[in-house]
Amino acid sequence: MPEARAKKGAAGDGAARKPAAAEGAGVAAGTGDAAGATRPRRRQARGEARIAQLLQAAASVFCTSGYTASSTNAIAREAGVSPGTLYQFFPNKEAIAVELGDHLLHRWRDTYGAAFDQSHIELPLDRMLDAILDPLIAFNCENPAFFVLMHGSEIPGRITEEHDTLHATMLNRVEEILADYLPDVPAAQLHRVAEMAFMVFKAGLDLVMAHEGEERDAYIRELKAAMYRYLDPLIGDDSPRLTPDARRGRTP
Repeated sequence: MPEARAKKGAAGDGAARKPAAAEGAGVAAGTGDAAGATRPRRRQARGEARIAQLLQAAASVFCTSGYTASSTNAIAREAGVSPGTLYQFFPNKEAIAVELGDHLLHRWRDTYGAAFDQSHIELPLDRMLDAILDPLIAFNCENPAFFVLMHGSEIPGRITEEHDTLHATMLNRVEEILADYLPDVPAAQLHRVAEMAFMVFKAGLDLVMAHEGEERDAYIRELKAAMYRYLDPLIGDDSPRLTPDARRGRTP
């Protein structure tokens, strides 16, 4: 649980550790009555709500100031709590970033899994790109702190390692999709095509995230157009390199 992780990180700070244990983990002096039995659960819920409040504040501060320039005082101020309250749950800024990164990476995995659903892979190329790219782009736009934490400098190493692992997983999935379309293409070439497509997406996403409103929508269209023009000669419905089996499930 997030509270347990926060307590572990603050183990060296005895003054901060006890309040965190009492509120975050719901530890209370035992009593025999029914009210006493429910108090730990209420305290635990309050601790979880406080952690969520601090993480939301951290996401806002990281987006506004960048990770490097952010401070625990700024995060506490954004959350409307004292620095002492923050330290009951997190010993430093890095611990907050790691916790926030864990939450966002978990949600990103769910988004990525839904985007690459097999039913999307069986669509024509233009509709497939919509079905795959739209949720990935939307997630980044709705969670700008994810972009900051995954691409910023001086980010905690654990976040970078988990992001690199997820990057490799997504790249492998793109290679698997390409292999279905191009069964006769050598593995090395498939890898190059997959990596190129992946890097085009990442570069385009940088531009998308740098703009807002109608201009952002325009860059999303440009990103999809670039992806389509690169992939269509290889895997589009009219590509001469497709075998009949690779066309299964495509609309004429």
